[in-house]
Amino acid sequence: MPTLERDDASLYYESHGEGEAVVFAHGMGGNHAIWWRQLERFSRSYRAIGIDHRGYGLSTDPGGRGRGAFVEDLRALLDHLGIERAALVGQSMGGGTCLGFTRRWPARVAALVLADTLHGLEESPAVASLMARAREATRALAQAERVLGAAFRAANPAESFLYRQISSFNATDRSTLAGDWGVPCPPAELAATGVPVLFIAGSEDVLFPIEAIRQVQESVAGSFLVEISGAGHSAFWERPEDFNDSVASALQMAGLKPRHPLHSNAPGYQRLG
Repeated sequence: MPTLERDDASLYYESHGEGEAVVFAHGMGGNHAIWWRQLERFSRSYRAIGIDHRGYGLSTDPGGRGRGAFVEDLRALLDHLGIERAALVGQSMGGGTCLGFTRRWPARVAALVLADTLHGLEESPAVASLMARAREATRALAQAERVLGAAFRAANPAESFLYRQISSFNATDRSTLAGDWGVPCPPAELAATGVPVLFIAGSEDVLFPIEAIRQVQESVAGSFLVEISGAGHSAFWERPEDFNDSVASALQMAGLKPRHPLHSNAPGYQRLG
């Protein structure tokens, strides 16, 4: 199994395919396996990399550093793989990792996709109020109710069960996750990096309400937002074709060249001008 041995942790990762690099960073309920619909598909056209954050999946975190080490872990992995520049796709907690990396090393980021997340971003008073209400409303929910939309759970019991099974391999959960993201990043600072930014959000996300996502995205000049109707907090899992097409368009708009057509409606996005 491919691992990166750091002084205080063993980090598991997978690399599939060839070409320009696209890194997928999972959320609090996931690990590398949660991206099975993305890693297989994107590996046809890019080098698709899945990581296990320390304490998740096959990675360890004996010192309990948690989020406080995620950004440096990502830098170490890219250095280990000899990747100078990559596109970053982060869902929920993984969005905080990808944002933190972009903030520190923007020249190494070809594009940033923030999926169902505001982790690490500074919140205006209005957004902070929306998020406080969401945290209170979801505090007692079971994990599946938090991360998957109600309609999806009802229509897809087997896939909802699989999501829970993948999560069961994590040593860390939301009650034991340590560390923090540090000082929040103002939206204007993210825009000033010059990195192309795409927000993707499920319209029925109960953890990060769509209105909060909209308000923050509007504050990041030059960014885009794709809203996936009817999806909950895990749009990548609930509506993988829509999610993957949106990411593929963002990568091509940012200038990453796929080795083979990637969109479900290939040839998909075509650069104009």
